[in-house]
Amino acid sequence: MNDQEKTEHYIEALLPERTGILSEMESLAREERVPIMEQTGLEAMLLMMSLHKPKQILEIGTAIGYSSLRMADRLKDSTVVTIERDADRIRQARAFHERANAQDRITIIEGDALETADQVSQLGPFDALFIDAAKGQYERFFELYEPMVNEGGVIFSDNILFKGLVPGTRTPEKKRMEQMVKRLQQYNEARMADGRFQSMIYPIGDGLMVSIKEPRNNG
Repeated sequence: MNDQEKTEHYIEALLPERTGILSEMESLAREERVPIMEQTGLEAMLLMMSLHKPKQILEIGTAIGYSSLRMADRLKDSTVVTIERDADRIRQARAFHERANAQDRITIIEGDALETADQVSQLGPFDALFIDAAKGQYERFFELYEPMVNEGGVIFSDNILFKGLVPGTRTPEKKRMEQMVKRLQQYNEARMADGRFQSMIYPIGDGLMVSIKEPRNNG
């Protein structure tokens, strides 16, 4: 375990333990190897969202509905639209949302996020966008859904350092990972250089990028 991992474990141990449905969802994610956001990164994002107070949140990548439920639970006045293409995961997510009485504030769009932009646009605009799906498609997700984010809105991108592979502290063990890592590196470079946003990468969880959409200069 390196120093960064020790720090993450230390911080995570200080977080309040989740109980009930959330604990059940975490157990299911471990058993079925469903990726959910690391707790330190998720808590950081929820804290920033609590400050920003988005009314409408768009999430790309529902999985079993864990992060969407955490957002709905923390932000009582917010609604969440979330996109997922896996029918089994959608079924699981809806069941959890109903048990938590959150189904009225969480809308799941079934389909590939690369193909659902027209449908999702009817439910916008959004005050926050959370990208947490196929890592090699982050740039396309951004291009499709960033226009639906209000000026002053915030875009969160998870797994932006991807287990240390993106900054090069670890080397990909499989060839197919190299292309994904390269795309994440290109995404990071593009976002940090994009003058339309104030962006910063935080080395917490698996890497969290926060991008604030600047108001247009109409002068």
